[in-house]
Amino acid sequence: MPSLKDPLLVVTDLDGSLLDHHTYSWQPAEGWLEKLKSHHIPVVICSSKTSAEIMALQTGMGLKDAPFIAENGAMLHAGALGQHPDQSVTKILGQDYAAVREVLETLRRLQGFKFFGFGDVDEKLIGEWTGLSPHDALLAQQRQASEALIWRDSDERMAEFVQALAAQDLTLIQGGRFYHVLSKGSNKGAAVRWLLDLYRGHDGRPWQSLGLGDGPNDISMLRAVDYAVIIRGYSKTPVELGPLQRSVYRTVAYGPEGWCEGLDHFITSAD
Repeated sequence: MPSLKDPLLVVTDLDGSLLDHHTYSWQPAEGWLEKLKSHHIPVVICSSKTSAEIMALQTGMGLKDAPFIAENGAMLHAGALGQHPDQSVTKILGQDYAAVREVLETLRRLQGFKFFGFGDVDEKLIGEWTGLSPHDALLAQQRQASEALIWRDSDERMAEFVQALAAQDLTLIQGGRFYHVLSKGSNKGAAVRWLLDLYRGHDGRPWQSLGLGDGPNDISMLRAVDYAVIIRGYSKTPVELGPLQRSVYRTVAYGPEGWCEGLDHFITSAD
């Protein structure tokens, strides 16, 4: 079990995990966030949200300049790596947003797939889909490497859509509210492994990782960490990690309350 004195990265999903699924509140986790900060343990947001959304949340949570992973792993930002801001690293895995949009528009025009992406609508409609304010909806549209979409077609056409995306080196991930299209090989797990390698190479310490998530798009992340917390969620698709995962805990509580429950379980030396 990790302790607050160990070199530890806490990697967390947002919606339905650190953020309440309905209210987007993170305040129930404020005590743990302060405790981790006081022990210099980085909290790495790993979300389907955009960089712009994450940076705004980081400021409110007191996590400014911490590393983060955006757009389901398609966009990586290593933060300042401690006291060396000149070593900050930003990286896009795969194709950028313009290339992803071009493929989606071509597939829709030529094959008639029925879906709506964030690039097809205005911030008002995104606000209706998500409950976000107009300002926050605009931040959600500032995409760099993936598209979020609502599927309006059949399951059979979905299978065709996935095949058509694969032919263009793209993949489809199911999130809590939306499907996400991003480059093949880009996922939360790959991003977490990249970040861990960066940290271990930076100072040579044996960094451990604890991950928290609630949905199917968190599976690769939870498989990439040493300690996995599956937060009770609302997705119809169960989160199953398989027999290779060493340490897994499923929470009773939802959202940020479940987030705290997971940390209470694994970090036993909390003080």
